[in-house]
Amino acid sequence: MDEGATGPGAAPEDGPPAVSSVASVFREEHGRLLASLVRRFGDLDLAEEVTSDAIEAALVHWPVDGVPARPGAWLLTTARRKAVDRLRRDQAYAARLAVLQVEADRAGHAPPADVDGGLPDERLQLFFTCAHPALGAEDRSALTLRCLAGLTTPEVARAFLVPPTTMAQRIVRAKKKIREARIPFRVPGADELPERLPGVLQVLYSIFTEGYAACSGPRLQRIALAEEAIRLARILHRLLPAERETAGLLALMLLIHARREARTGPDGEIVLLDEQDRGRWDTAMIEEGTRLVVIALEGGPPGPYGVQAAIAALHDEADSVAATDWPQIVALYDVLQALAPSPVVAVNRAAAVAMRDGPEAGLALLDELADEPRLRAYHPYATARADLLHRLGRHAEAAEAYREALGLAGTEPERAHVRRRLDEIERDSR
Repeated sequence: MDEGATGPGAAPEDGPPAVSSVASVFREEHGRLLASLVRRFGDLDLAEEVTSDAIEAALVHWPVDGVPARPGAWLLTTARRKAVDRLRRDQAYAARLAVLQVEADRAGHAPPADVDGGLPDERLQLFFTCAHPALGAEDRSALTLRCLAGLTTPEVARAFLVPPTTMAQRIVRAKKKIREARIPFRVPGADELPERLPGVLQVLYSIFTEGYAACSGPRLQRIALAEEAIRLARILHRLLPAERETAGLLALMLLIHARREARTGPDGEIVLLDEQDRGRWDTAMIEEGTRLVVIALEGGPPGPYGVQAAIAALHDEADSVAATDWPQIVALYDVLQALAPSPVVAVNRAAAVAMRDGPEAGLALLDELADEPRLRAYHPYATARADLLHRLGRHAEAAEAYREALGLAGTEPERAHVRRRLDEIERDSR
């Protein structure tokens, strides 16, 4: 079994080197580029438009002139010039932005103290900006993930367990709210950070989750995306060392990411937890994560990220799946379900109960979730049911559940894994 996990492609991945370079640079620089443009011009829609214009310009010029020595700087300079051109052509647009800038200056607060004199990463600054309380909690998280973290609308929809069309409407609504309410893009003051922190933590974890288990594509993991989330979480932990949930989130990411090398085989195939070579796990990362778990759980009631980190630590500390402390993991899931109830937590808890009490007990819990609408497109639920039915020898039902999971799986490694399971059932049924 596995323990559960619980940017828009402007240019094609393949093709001429210059085109591939555009795609690569866009993936790496999208967040920084958009954040810098929003800080400069104060308008998210304008920043998105000129970012797209800069990518189109790169696709025209780089194949002819070659990839520049500093491609990210080239894109930023090009986008800034295009933004200035647009503003010169559209006086009404420019006037509206001027009003926003004046309001931002009047409402300005000094940036929070830090060793570098403020939030040391432009993307984190914009994450906190988009966590403005005037926006609904889900709207601001969705907007940040789509526009600043660079996830696609389907990827953001997956994080919230809603259809992509619903998520697209939510993002449009959030942008409209920013425009109509004239919410300024500025770094929040130190007194505002605690109120906005939960939304930022959720965004970082959603980015990490997409890196840990991609929602689509040829690979199970997007390692660079997961590592970017970890990098930003480290900055946040350094900025707010007294926030225990920040330590908990960083611990959770590290303890999960420590298994990255063992989670896939030579050809990218999925390697389940009970089959992983634990010697390939990153022991230094596990030790760091375990230390942070202690910080996250000390000094008061635990938070959801601290509890999830404690679960991950129990997985990492065990010598094998059989030697894992499943009773303690189930107990921690009970705490987590009380703190932050969700159908995903319920699915992961059912899997842990199956390891503690047997597959029949776990299956009963999963069947109780059958009418949960948010799980209808959640392939780990269908896969978990299929695995337990298979273990119970209920091959026909297992095959049906695997076929459902096959239709929901987003990445090729996940589909290949389900196909292998279906082949096993056919052999067992002969």
